[in-house]
Amino acid sequence: MKGSVLEFNIGSKEGIISDEDGCHYTFNMNQWMHKSVPRVGSKINFTIKSGMLASATMVTVGKSKKTGAVLLSFFFGAVGAHKFYLGYNKEGLCMLVLFVFGYFLLGLPSTVIAIIALVEFVIYLCKSEVEFEQDYVLENRPWF
Repeated sequence: MKGSVLEFNIGSKEGIISDEDGCHYTFNMNQWMHKSVPRVGSKINFTIKSGMLASATMVTVGKSKKTGAVLLSFFFGAVGAHKFYLGYNKEGLCMLVLFVFGYFLLGLPSTVIAIIALVEFVIYLCKSEVEFEQDYVLENRPWF
């Protein structure tokens, strides 16, 4: 079934989810199958057994952006193309400006930005599709 997290108490590690029909179910962290804690409003998939919630996990949003981000970070990472692709416009602009103006400062900022892009390429490449979506799309982590 599909639904969303209505509330979650980090102290008691219990929460309430709602399915698409408006039915509410309580859950605890023993039933939560995702690596990160539930957040209010998160879209989830869950299973029901005997009228009780059996397991729940967070849903990734649409098609994965990993392949595009990996390619852009390798070929155009120094100018922040992968940041713009993932929706991190401030960070992409920062990389672009530092790279372009770095040529006027003996290339040092440009070299640092290129190394950052290379490190992000390797990190993106090593992450699974699910980890990538969780970290860079759902949790909005702009750096590393």
